[in-house]
Amino acid sequence: MTNDVMNRLDAASALKWLRAQIRPRSGRTLVGVDGVDGAGKTTFADELADLLRESGLEVIRISMDDYLNPRSVRYAQGRSSAKGYFEDSYDYERFTDEVLEPLGHEGSGRYRTAAYDLDSESEVHSPWRIAPDDAVVIIDGMFIHRDELCSSRKKKVWDISVWLEVPFEESFHRLAEREQKITPDPEDPGNARYYQGQLLYLQSCDPAHRADIVVENAAPHAPVIN
Repeated sequence: MTNDVMNRLDAASALKWLRAQIRPRSGRTLVGVDGVDGAGKTTFADELADLLRESGLEVIRISMDDYLNPRSVRYAQGRSSAKGYFEDSYDYERFTDEVLEPLGHEGSGRYRTAAYDLDSESEVHSPWRIAPDDAVVIIDGMFIHRDELCSSRKKKVWDISVWLEVPFEESFHRLAEREQKITPDPEDPGNARYYQGQLLYLQSCDPAHRADIVVENAAPHAPVIN
């Protein structure tokens, strides 16, 4: 995927760039952190949150993984369906109602942070909270540059969005280290649902092109000093 105008930086430089972009903003700011499974979305989003808090900003952290659909919906198209993985993993309607709309510029500020627990495969009702008017909301998750949330770089729910660039060989190696059911070979038949589902996303949405910044996140980076 190519984009001759995208910002492409290493992780440490990207964190500094994001801090510089976010600091002067007023009102709530929605920041989306995207990448393939195993790209380091949660870690990167947490690092950005810590950096902004050290700068004196109010930060809210939310993960799309807490807005999964129930198993019956996730596997409705079949246990091995790549299309089902791409289309049915997340409850976008509830995520929009409880997170995106209330935390948007014109939103009420009354939001929740979770609707589903994967470990217990059960619905949860996290308490309602009230966001400060100037909070930075950092959300990590897969598929956040889907058409429903981001049809182009200039037309999306995110004020700033990030794509973490990590080769599948590296991302599946990371996944295999943390999940026994995953093997490090992306093209292993047992990985077809996840690998092919993510390829569908890359091919249909080209998230690197829709993001404001592409972060080379395959290698560790030095801590960012405030």
